[in-house]
Amino acid sequence: MRLPSTKLLAGTLAGTLLVAASAAAQDRSDWPESFTVGTASQGGTYFVYGSGWANLIADELGLSGGGEVTGGPNQNLALVHTGDLALGLTTMGPAAEALAGESPLAPGVPMDNVCALFPMYETPFSITTLADSGIESIADIPDGASIGFGPAASTSDTYFPAILEELGVNFERRNGGWNDLGGQLQDGLIDVIAFAAGIPIPAVSQLEVQTDINIIEFTEEEQAQVLEAFPVSPFMIPASTYQTLEEDARAVSMWNFTIAGCDLPEDFVYEITKLSMENNDKMMDIHRSAATSVPENIQYNTVLPFHPGAVRWYEENGYEIPDDLKL
Repeated sequence: MRLPSTKLLAGTLAGTLLVAASAAAQDRSDWPESFTVGTASQGGTYFVYGSGWANLIADELGLSGGGEVTGGPNQNLALVHTGDLALGLTTMGPAAEALAGESPLAPGVPMDNVCALFPMYETPFSITTLADSGIESIADIPDGASIGFGPAASTSDTYFPAILEELGVNFERRNGGWNDLGGQLQDGLIDVIAFAAGIPIPAVSQLEVQTDINIIEFTEEEQAQVLEAFPVSPFMIPASTYQTLEEDARAVSMWNFTIAGCDLPEDFVYEITKLSMENNDKMMDIHRSAATSVPENIQYNTVLPFHPGAVRWYEENGYEIPDDLKL
């Protein structure tokens, strides 16, 4: 048998690579030239996670893209729905409300052009005060205390006031970015910050370096009462999260997912999902909460349909997407 020459093999290989390269270029013909990821205020986990994820996508896929400061989950849902943002981060509670037309930003408008990509992490609801405030439990929060709930219409601002009202706390409501609220707490302008953000929360980590703080946990009874009244899950903040904690702290949480406009090209979203799900080490370099940004956790989205590009990656890799979560 006559073997093909080295030149012939090289030529065949070069031709194959040229065809593959041409196909790849053709596959990108309908991709956006640039993209933006909706995050939240600076000082929160959404900003760090979302901006880092945007940079990862841009670098690995050779695109122009970045994160954008927004009001958080509710605004991200609205901006992705309208096409003003290609990608964003959201929480399952606001997502369910938006899909049902109950978003506080657009009452009566079902936001049905929003698709899920992959799970991020759980958002614990936690409370921080200065150590010298004398507040060591939720029951210690005095009547009329000024409490910072984060940006207006954020997950924290949507749910935490109602949670504290359920637990009998009377308060004055304040809004602002997490860094700004941290400064106000340190300066004595507010009494408490009620955080709903992935851990470690940058603003809390910064606070405990600069001053002594208390991180307040829910009692077992308070946790059970909140679980009964709201779409949240039990959660324990590991003691290793903050220098201040000496043992795990009881809390409640809500899952976060990345989202995309449902009309984005399937191949584009497939490549983003593939990059994000196959490189957890790079995702954790962005923020350590990405330890749970793994495909096994897609089960925690029971609300939004998955984008067809994401569905293709999951099914190719043995993960089943329920029919009612496919477009």
